[in-house]
Amino acid sequence: MPGEPHVARLWLIDFRCFAQIDLSFGPGLTVLAGDNGQGKTSLLEAVGWAARGRSFRGVPDAALVRTGCEAAILRAEVQAGERTQLLEAEVRAVGRNRVLMNRHPLARQRDLLGLVRVTVFSPDDLDLVKGGPSTRRTFLDELLVAVAPRYEAARVDFERVLKQRNALLRQGVRDDDDRATLAVLDEQLVGSGGELARGRLRLVGRLAGPLESAYAGLAGAPSVIAGTYLAEWAGGPLDESRVAAVDDLLRAALETSRRSEIERRLTLVGPHRDEWALSIDSRDSRTHASQGEQRSLALALRLAGHDLCRELTGSAPVLLLDDVFSELDASRAGALVAHLPAGQTLLTTAGGEPPGIHPERRLRIEAGVVEETG
Repeated sequence: MPGEPHVARLWLIDFRCFAQIDLSFGPGLTVLAGDNGQGKTSLLEAVGWAARGRSFRGVPDAALVRTGCEAAILRAEVQAGERTQLLEAEVRAVGRNRVLMNRHPLARQRDLLGLVRVTVFSPDDLDLVKGGPSTRRTFLDELLVAVAPRYEAARVDFERVLKQRNALLRQGVRDDDDRATLAVLDEQLVGSGGELARGRLRLVGRLAGPLESAYAGLAGAPSVIAGTYLAEWAGGPLDESRVAAVDDLLRAALETSRRSEIERRLTLVGPHRDEWALSIDSRDSRTHASQGEQRSLALALRLAGHDLCRELTGSAPVLLLDDVFSELDASRAGALVAHLPAGQTLLTTAGGEPPGIHPERRLRIEAGVVEETG
């Protein structure tokens, strides 16, 4: 859709395997074809970095710099209607990155959030269902930041406090000064951790309807999809009705667990240990769902998050589909194509194009070189 924010142009120098490329994209579907290991995912990674300020593959920035180089240059032109914005980043192998927005330096990396949003589909998404609780926490937190960038500050603050608190516990709480420091860190953990937990609870509540609808569309039949937010520190499941009690529950749990934490030298209480348990027709999706059901649920999570982000922010994220169709049978591939939202989509494939798609551009990537094929 022409009015939606989309990446209109992308310049890369010494980024991953790309020595230098200059690409333009339309607001619709672009297919990026090529054999494995040629740079398709790296190109999506660059678009994702422009949106999030970090790799969606979870690697450090140093890994993005081409071997033997000191820095990678990334420039992205984002267009929304008549408005055009320019992001310029020097991603360094060593030292701090330098990031400009419309020629002005960004004091904090998180200030670029909201320039453009992305929804990433990858073959690893099955871990959203089959993997441990951390995969679902990450999904919730990334979606939370996408719909409300202010939660990035809470997430960063919580991780900082958790790191400091664990360091204090590891060295041992030996005297009154240590206990006073622990008390201060407890309150900071309640502040940032409580904010993060409340955001997750509100998000889980808003996701319920879109998730069930997306799953029905992909599976071809309605099912009851339920998500239960489990927090040991709350004494049981949490939902939106208990949002106001989060701080008090977290503070009380820290007090109750203090002796045990000092003995074990580890923070045992907080949203870093929470679980979002998903079920299909009252069956645990991790242990009692078929592989096909799990894959449909993983796709539904991405589609539901995308739709909710569009609803809450007023604009659709850019879809990044990284070789997703290679993992799907014909039925699920067709269902995903039928339910792909409108807006800019970059789709990578090592094989043929999935039936039913109609790209406005086709590019081929080989050894870091990009050529137009149609």
